[in-house]
Amino acid sequence: MTTPTRETWFLTGSQGLYGPEALEQVATQSAAIAAELDSGPELPVPVVWKPVLTDAAAIRRVMIEANSDDNCAGVIIWMHTFSPAKMWIAGFDALRKPLLHLHTQANVGIPWAEIDMDFMNLNQAAHGDREVGYIQTRLGVTRKTVAGHVGDPVVRRRVGAWQRAAVGAAAVRSLKLARFGDNMRDVAVTEGDKVEAQLRFGVSVNTYGVNELVEVVDAVPDDEIDKLITEYLDVYDVAPELLPGADRHDSLRYAARIEAGLRRFLTDGGFGAFTTNFEDLGGLRQLPGLAVQRLMADGYGFGGEGDWKTSVVLHTLKAMAVGLQGGTSFMEDYTYDLGPGNGKILGAHMLEVCPSIAVGRPRVEIHPLGIGDREDPVRLVFDAAPGPAVVMGICDVGDRFRLVANTVRVIPPDEPLPKLPVARAVWEPEPSLATSAECWLTAGGPHHTVLSSALGVEELEDLADILGTELLVIDAATTPRAFVKEVRWNQVYHRIAAGL
Repeated sequence: MTTPTRETWFLTGSQGLYGPEALEQVATQSAAIAAELDSGPELPVPVVWKPVLTDAAAIRRVMIEANSDDNCAGVIIWMHTFSPAKMWIAGFDALRKPLLHLHTQANVGIPWAEIDMDFMNLNQAAHGDREVGYIQTRLGVTRKTVAGHVGDPVVRRRVGAWQRAAVGAAAVRSLKLARFGDNMRDVAVTEGDKVEAQLRFGVSVNTYGVNELVEVVDAVPDDEIDKLITEYLDVYDVAPELLPGADRHDSLRYAARIEAGLRRFLTDGGFGAFTTNFEDLGGLRQLPGLAVQRLMADGYGFGGEGDWKTSVVLHTLKAMAVGLQGGTSFMEDYTYDLGPGNGKILGAHMLEVCPSIAVGRPRVEIHPLGIGDREDPVRLVFDAAPGPAVVMGICDVGDRFRLVANTVRVIPPDEPLPKLPVARAVWEPEPSLATSAECWLTAGGPHHTVLSSALGVEELEDLADILGTELLVIDAATTPRAFVKEVRWNQVYHRIAAGL
């Protein structure tokens, strides 16, 4: 998918008290801070410096401009000098974009031998940022606060995490999702309030008859299919029976037809995410497998069995992870290894796991599928690359949406899996399988999730704060007793915060 151009604006606060000469120095130093921040590889999108702000009208005006600029993913503020915070009230009240308060200063250390009162008056972010920090708290402004010099990679990494969350929020707020059919019958967790989702996240979720897609699939010309077949042969290992001239090559061509048609439907409609359901395939001859996997690799969100909420999360995390090593995929906890040790989880799905998480070169295979009542579907088969990752799910708990995340370590399978004809991941959840599972069930976490080896907990926390959505994290420090209390406290907090 084409990723929209994004940027974050860098706003510096001061006041006219210091005179034009001092303000020129403030502008020079703030531009240098913005440039140093922007130069770091940790930041995924550019930092755009804006002129120094010294009065309430200018502050409010630039906040409104940020709101109306689709390229602006968020705003970074820094008080170079003392900037009386009442000037910022109207601006904060007007701002609708994500906000980061950077608590830094132009100089790294104190120039002990040369410091005088002129230096003290000019370099007082320690003073000015506390003033603006107070008014943000007084107004209840949602923001992330990062303290430290921009030359510190840790500071830049934390700003970069916030930028990624801001980009994800921008992506979901403009997202259109196409559901082909409804969700799987009698399943609870894949249901949800689409109106609330559009109000909270901005995503538009609508259903289309599967045969509307079938019409587009059937109209794909042969030359488009030929191009995809050439690409498959170049990018993947293809099972012999699917090769050109082999007895099942027609199945591969139909899988390519589904991909071309599905891609065209989504592109023409401006959709960034979609769902399918094996119970509602209309005139499709195969359950889409290979097509879904390849579309996910291109950044599309997906949820199986009509799970639009997980599809939304996948698209959002894909947008956040652009440029990072690692992958992000639709996933499902399937079965456990409850043997000695902390335990392991085998995750997979019927067909639809994204090859962005693959180790090595995926293999195109065809196997029977016991559900769906269609021809044998084509799919990519691979193991997930080992390393740290996070698993996140979303559920509708009635009065709000809840995100649940678990830090994990993806590991190679203990043994080969020659009879399991799907893509899969094996991971060890933190702090242990027992604690992870108990807490996940306590939170009401879903069985469909998103597995990301590209993102970490900080990016997810920043996203949840920006979207105003509850996030429960299960990690190495989690205990069941404390987690149960957190769930109960959150229940009270979110009900009070939403108003009685």
